[in-house]
Amino acid sequence: MRKICVVVGSRANYSSIKTAMRAIRNHSSLKLQLIVGASALLDRYGSVANLIEKDGFEPEAKIYMLVEGETPSTMAKSTGVGLMELPTIFERLRPDYVLTVGDRFETMATTLAAAYMNILVAHTMGGEVSGTIDESIRHAVTKFAHIHFPASKEARERIIKLGEPEENVYLVGCPRIDLVAEILSKENGNTEKMCEEGVGEAVDVGKPFLLVSQHPVTTEYGQGEAQITETLEAVRAIGLPAIVLWPNADAGSDDIARGIRKWREKKKDREMHFFKNLPPDIYVRLMKKVACLVGNSSSGIREGAFVGTPAVNIGSRQDMRERGKNVTDVPHERDAIRKAIIGQIEHGPYPMEPIYGDGKAGERIAEILSTCQVSVQKRITY
Repeated sequence: MRKICVVVGSRANYSSIKTAMRAIRNHSSLKLQLIVGASALLDRYGSVANLIEKDGFEPEAKIYMLVEGETPSTMAKSTGVGLMELPTIFERLRPDYVLTVGDRFETMATTLAAAYMNILVAHTMGGEVSGTIDESIRHAVTKFAHIHFPASKEARERIIKLGEPEENVYLVGCPRIDLVAEILSKENGNTEKMCEEGVGEAVDVGKPFLLVSQHPVTTEYGQGEAQITETLEAVRAIGLPAIVLWPNADAGSDDIARGIRKWREKKKDREMHFFKNLPPDIYVRLMKKVACLVGNSSSGIREGAFVGTPAVNIGSRQDMRERGKNVTDVPHERDAIRKAIIGQIEHGPYPMEPIYGDGKAGERIAEILSTCQVSVQKRITY
């Protein structure tokens, strides 16, 4: 039985790999090993570890590897802490494959540790382009990985152009889309009840509302407070209630959090409700209902294309990422953001575009991992 070790370090990691974890756990030829660490363990980011356990997954180990500060230097140090801690756990678990996700700093630590230890690395969501340091991490992980699970046709072609053997690059789709497809296939459920949590005025999601999800741009460190203020001013000018999510744990998140706190201290948060984290089923239902998703989260591009959510993407964080017709791109300037939101509200929902998969990625990943044959000695073609 092959042992597949998954490292989850953030709320984004979990939603991006959950269906693959479930398919691996349920596969007769595979054994799931789970490590939870970084921001996924911290209450300030919504205690994703609690959600993981509630979903029935039992971690083999937990790693406190996030150095406080959310600066470029602490981000680098957090990567180093992960690289120091993970080998000890890998030695104990002795996995056949380490399955790692996307482009975050914990992904880099996971990949380096496994590669140096001659453990086969499987990588999801590689081959994509975007802004900030995420793209550099993503492509670097591609060159270390042995098995590739890209989410789109363009991403697969780019991985092959990077020199990876075509037979090791499997177009499976994005596991995040699996969750979306599952959630949308069920009854809507009570999204109104979720507004009893968080802080701020309750938002009636039975009426038009906005959803704001904005994260720091690591290559624009120090500008986060000004950037989120421009966004909040634009949202306020629209006059609709808004649900606002706190930023992720990348360098610069304190700047955005400070901007949100100052906004609330100035009593400008009328008709705004703030959340540390939303479970995927609630978030997807909100995306289906929302008048417009605003910010720079990849969810507006990935899940948004599948759901048909009108989205306003702000700034450079998602530069050049493959996107559908549902996205309008604007700079960090309140009037441009306001006009784009109005345009998206007037347009309404978009047709579904399955750019990042059809909802079966997790099952495909598990099946491929159960049968594929590859060597730790990489064969690169140029």
